[in-house]
Amino acid sequence: MSSEPNAYSSHPPRLREATILDKIVANGGVMSIALFFIVCCLFFAVTTDAFLTAPNLLNIIRQSAPLLIVAAAMTFVITTGGIDLSVGSVLALTATLSAAALQAGVPWPLAILLMLALGGTVGLIQGYFIAYERIPAFIVTLAGLSVIRGFALLITGGYSIPIEPTSPFVAIGRAWILGIPAPALIAIVVLIVAYIAFNETHFGRYVTGVGANAEATRRAGVNTQRIILCVYVLSGAASAAAGVILSARLGSGSSNAGQGFELDVIAAVVLGGTSLFGGRGSLVGTILGALTVAVLANGLILSHLSPFFTPIVTGFIILVAIWLNFRLFKGGARGR
Repeated sequence: MSSEPNAYSSHPPRLREATILDKIVANGGVMSIALFFIVCCLFFAVTTDAFLTAPNLLNIIRQSAPLLIVAAAMTFVITTGGIDLSVGSVLALTATLSAAALQAGVPWPLAILLMLALGGTVGLIQGYFIAYERIPAFIVTLAGLSVIRGFALLITGGYSIPIEPTSPFVAIGRAWILGIPAPALIAIVVLIVAYIAFNETHFGRYVTGVGANAEATRRAGVNTQRIILCVYVLSGAASAAAGVILSARLGSGSSNAGQGFELDVIAAVVLGGTSLFGGRGSLVGTILGALTVAVLANGLILSHLSPFFTPIVTGFIILVAIWLNFRLFKGGARGR
């Protein structure tokens, strides 16, 4: 009789340890990027004089707004197990066409709506081939990267299209509201909506379900093809919004805008703990990842290093993040 309580009493501690371990693994990506972000900020604060100044910090927030917006949408895409390599090209196309539309006399609110519709349509087309024709997302969006950038170059001939400085359109990228840049406020609104959609709605749970086990999610009655289609529409619309903000801030639309932008977006999402294999994502981690990428770019410039050094650092970060994704998430899957 006395041995039975001891046998049963040994189970609860093991259950508690498993629960704690699961929480650590689940939040490990967010905690690691938060620590890395703090280390980067401290490093540049010590090694440069201008990093912690208010103008520089506000500049980082303003310049990172397009990255934050697109990275939020990319979190949905990668959580389903997909990827969108065309976001930089969509940004360039919408930046170019928004400037061209304004020059043609299109009212600026209509120009913005048209660009968002164009971005969503591009995502719809790519999403159709991915979801319904079952072509790998990497192939579809890689083709989109080339085709869409080609259209932007064809329209402009490689030149920038200026925007009238007096147009209310430029306020989207240059205005300040209560001491905060307008692009930052737009990004905050988008991030709040994305966080609620990802964590508090059926859609967000379906997105995670598709990435974790698409067949089981389909058998549960979810239209998985429609979910996949929707996340690419979101990615296209977010890229278009980023293009509008960028052209408004720069005062021109350029077909060369967004070169390598997709790498920064993917780095931000993966750094934030979203699994490249799908089924696990974090909007909070994505925000920290995007800010880390922005801080690195800004800090390297303030350190008087060559701007060409930035893509080297970004590429290295992506490699390390993918390696950690593989070790943590694939290893965890085998363990289960």
